[in-house]
Amino acid sequence: MEPPNPPPPPPTTTSTTHIVAVPYPGRGHINPMMNLCKLLISNNPNIVVTFVVTEEWLTIINSDSPKPNNKNIKFATIPNVIPSEEGRGKDFLNFLEAVVTKMEDPFEKLLDSLETAPNVIIHDSYLFWVIRVANKRNVPVASFWPMSASFFLVLKHYRRLEEHGHYPVNASEVGDKRVDYIPGNSSIRLQDFPLHDASLRSRRLLELALNNMPWMKKAQYLLFPSIYEIEPQAIDVLREEFSIPIYTIGPTIPYFSHNQIASLSTNQDVELDYINWLDNQPIGSVLYVSQGSFLTVSSEQIDEIANGLCESGVRFLWIMRGESSKWKDICGEKGFVLPWCDQLRVLMHSAIGGFWSHCGWNSTREGLFCGVPFLTSPIMMDQPLNSKYIVEDWKVGWRVEKKVKDDVLIRRDEIARLVRRFMDLGDDEVKEMRKRARELQQICQSAIASGGSSENNMKAFLGNILHGSKQ
Repeated sequence: MEPPNPPPPPPTTTSTTHIVAVPYPGRGHINPMMNLCKLLISNNPNIVVTFVVTEEWLTIINSDSPKPNNKNIKFATIPNVIPSEEGRGKDFLNFLEAVVTKMEDPFEKLLDSLETAPNVIIHDSYLFWVIRVANKRNVPVASFWPMSASFFLVLKHYRRLEEHGHYPVNASEVGDKRVDYIPGNSSIRLQDFPLHDASLRSRRLLELALNNMPWMKKAQYLLFPSIYEIEPQAIDVLREEFSIPIYTIGPTIPYFSHNQIASLSTNQDVELDYINWLDNQPIGSVLYVSQGSFLTVSSEQIDEIANGLCESGVRFLWIMRGESSKWKDICGEKGFVLPWCDQLRVLMHSAIGGFWSHCGWNSTREGLFCGVPFLTSPIMMDQPLNSKYIVEDWKVGWRVEKKVKDDVLIRRDEIARLVRRFMDLGDDEVKEMRKRARELQQICQSAIASGGSSENNMKAFLGNILHGSKQ
């Protein structure tokens, strides 16, 4: 049972509450922030949201399908932090530094130009300067951490690695060495810590990430797109370490209430080719493969994955950016390759029996919510730790790369063997893993049901912001 946050005042007001929401300019941050805003509005129609994005991202959002469509949400823009032709993914460090240093002034000017001042600002925690802006204006601010609560604690206590002589880490030397001194976490392989090497790039990225931590206690609320029952130890530790209210309001995926989960069924999408294809596959027979919308693996590894999938004989639906047309014909009748899909609808389809994922927190939450076991193939930042939680803590997945080793290709024959076994419905270990995935699915869906932990947290948070409470 989740320990309660301080109870909010009863929501008696019917006046309009203006929320300014400002996400980090990246898809994995914008989407959960938008889902949070829609969820808040669905709970109280008197909420209006000004959703602040860069000019580049407004163009991307307008071209997306389906487009956000809610009369209570209006978009406002600030200039791009770097020229769009340089690309967000070409120099991630430069982009992150620009987000930290160049967004604050135009955001302040935007606030000055609004017809109605905000009652509360919800910001992505990586934009720590929003707290400074909000506190200066005496506006309550809710910090929305876009990753897991467990990973938050890893960053908060990262200096302990230095104190114990475990940073930086040479992966080829430490092997499977583990540490058990990070609060709220079970033992962690040193290899799974983010940015653990001594490169200048990793050191700077780590510095930028750690700079957020001291600001969190200066917010009025701390929000996590997670579920208490999934991360109880981490949430309990956070509530001991912070005096401000902490709310788990996950999974912050595109649903509005427990009763509307059924609306995510594939019945609405029968005209889509990939849904038609899934409809014609046996239950639990398809491996869904998606490795995120931003970071990617090498082209050599993509070739090995593609050939391994084809050689496995397993049915698969693969989201591949850039080279999807190249592999469409090569993969044959058992493989469906395309550049984009509605991931949540796909994961909820009865034909899906597994999810090969890069383990971004958005994909991790969606996979848990849909009761799908994972093959984990993390790339960087929180992804290796999410993989650890999936495999070791929740026991709903296997690592593609099981041993800690230098950066080498995972060969197609190894991939083919792994995929065949992972999708073998008769394998006892696979049966147990699928059973556990269904149990976690029930936990997630109970959390958003009436009286569930996420619903209670959402009501408590709403009760505070609707009354302009600043704690």
